Amino acid sequence: MADNKKPRIPPLREDEWSNDQRQLLEYAYRQGGFYNVIGTLARHPEASGRLGQMGAHVLGPTSTLPPRDRELLILRTAWLCQAEYEWAQHVQIARKAGVSNADVERCREDPEAAGWNPFDAALIHAADELHAQQCISDATWTELAGRYDTLQLMDVVFAVGQYTLIAMALKTFQTPLDDGLAGF
Repeated sequence: MADNKKPRIPPLREDEWSNDQRQLLEYAYRQGGFYNVIGTLARHPEASGRLGQMGAHVLGPTSTLPPRDRELLILRTAWLCQAEYEWAQHVQIARKAGVSNADVERCREDPEAAGWNPFDAALIHAADELHAQQCISDATWTELAGRYDTLQLMDVVFAVGQYTLIAMALKTFQTPLDDGLAGF
């Protein structure tokens, strides 16, 4: 959160967990993955569980997208939404997925920026078009379809959509950055 406002919906502390929330949070907490996003969304266990299922698809082994491509889409979405929390978390994930520092920084720029290969530029165009028009153009679709099958094309939309929704939630709830993360 760039302006250091008090969260509108603060992340849950362990001493606040209901039994339903405990079921959602205990595993992440034990694994050292208790992040403010998890603690904030867990205040609504029913919705958090459903969002978690979609998030697990987008980030997990059931997604058909190569991790590097997925992270380019997520970073571009975070930038377009000006979602600082999402950006900070996914810069780290993107680097582990093979996204170079130059490409991380390039996600802040226009899809026509120097340095993108044609397919990466199409991914950035897809994120931009979904953000602006909620639809991928024919030209971008054709470029993506030259490499991607039907499920991968669908997962492009699901990745951008999931992270647009999460960006809206985190920004509106004013979820604070986790310790050690750098924002924009």
